Amino acid sequence: MSTSAAKLKLPSGPSRHVYDVIVLGSQVGGALAAALLAKRNHRVLLVEHDGMGPGYEHDGFVLPYAPFVAPPLKAMPIVEEALAELGLATSIGRALRPHVPELQLVLPKNRVDLTADAARRRAELTREFGEAGEGIQGALTGSAAQHEATDAFFKEGPQLPPDGFFESWKLKGLIKEHPGLTATPRLASEDPALSLVRGLLPFLVHLEKPSAPLSLTRALSQVLTSPSTYPGGMDALRDVLTRRLAELGGDVLGRDNPAGFIVEELAFDGSKFAGVKLVRSDTLYRASCLVTATDSGALRRLVTDKKHHRGLLEHLDQSNTKSLLFTVNWVVPEAALPRGMGELVLVDTQDAELGPLLVQQHPARTAASAGTSKDVEGVRVVCAGAFVPASARDLGEEHLQALALKIDEHLDRLMPFTKQHRALRSAPYLDAGGVRGSRLMPHPLYSFESEAFLGVTGLNQRTPAKNVILAGREVLPGLGLEGELLAGMRAAKLVQDMLKKKDPLKR
Repeated sequence: MSTSAAKLKLPSGPSRHVYDVIVLGSQVGGALAAALLAKRNHRVLLVEHDGMGPGYEHDGFVLPYAPFVAPPLKAMPIVEEALAELGLATSIGRALRPHVPELQLVLPKNRVDLTADAARRRAELTREFGEAGEGIQGALTGSAAQHEATDAFFKEGPQLPPDGFFESWKLKGLIKEHPGLTATPRLASEDPALSLVRGLLPFLVHLEKPSAPLSLTRALSQVLTSPSTYPGGMDALRDVLTRRLAELGGDVLGRDNPAGFIVEELAFDGSKFAGVKLVRSDTLYRASCLVTATDSGALRRLVTDKKHHRGLLEHLDQSNTKSLLFTVNWVVPEAALPRGMGELVLVDTQDAELGPLLVQQHPARTAASAGTSKDVEGVRVVCAGAFVPASARDLGEEHLQALALKIDEHLDRLMPFTKQHRALRSAPYLDAGGVRGSRLMPHPLYSFESEAFLGVTGLNQRTPAKNVILAGREVLPGLGLEGELLAGMRAAKLVQDMLKKKDPLKR
């Protein structure tokens, strides 16, 4: 799908300087919170701040920052309800398209297509693994259904993460009513094929080392029902929500806004948030509360008076970035790709440093006018990502080049004779000019010093600054995309409770 056809049309500037709520950051949970609050009659300003855009430009091509795999919308029923409230469930559900085949596994001696058709998949697994194929089929089928046992828990709107003794006590009681939350993962076998499928998990969640049953099962189970792609990736999904916010009367300071969208500092009135000040602007945009959808490290830098806001900073410091997704893109003619290569491939690299390599095909796009892009017929982008320690960024360009070359070698083995036809090779950490810091972390993995309820929670949404609420990927890191959207939904509810503003549609 051409980005130009779905170009985000936003107002040229904010219509006011005082709001009910300011949403800061470009993560998808913040965009959902902003749209829901606008729908519920609140005055909302969304300031993207760390928005990376729908890709980065290199030698005329617009390239993805990383692979992005999503579950079908029906696997996230509570999220589907929120999108239905915004009138977006049908359009987003239709846009989410399964890969073809849904997932392809490449092991040292085997290549297998995990198609949605159970009979074809059984035949494929039996052909590749003999008698063990039936056991692999059963484990995959069971895993793909495992999230259904925990849907009822999430339909009850659990307070995740809980804030304080009462919420924790209530949550623990609710957990006891849903034994599926602690069910043993169906992919626990050490079979090489199943071990490789488990290697998909880090690409779906934001936890460094998931260990609890829910964190090991729910996000992976949802995706295995039908590993899907959204045209334009996570950024395009966020832009759909942002466009809906603008249609509902909310204001947006984003990439295309002449007033700018980078925040210089947060303003406080005593211990309470008061507003945001943009770089190279004297305007202070004020609001009764702040919802943040940016990483804690980036938010921390915006608190300039660190002495008087030590509690907020200590809250944010409970999150530690451990790994990052390092990506290499190849732009190649479609005809040069191996026959039978899937759109989504998980490769067992046999490399202790890289681990599994996730390879996703995208339509090639070239930059057009005014920040738009257009598809290039017959040309594909092969986007390959693997996780490396977060410290890799501090080891210099030579180390990053070595990582890129290592991924190149695995791509060359996966796609022999393709390299010689390559039009461009690009790595975001090396070639995304002018993009730095947190804006170059499309999928980090975190660890947390705070207690992890059900193994999926991170930072509490309520902070020591009482009118600052978190809605980023560090709130429910063990639930992946669903967790980001749930954090946005709960943030909207917390803002409503704080402002006590009635919905005019409800009597």
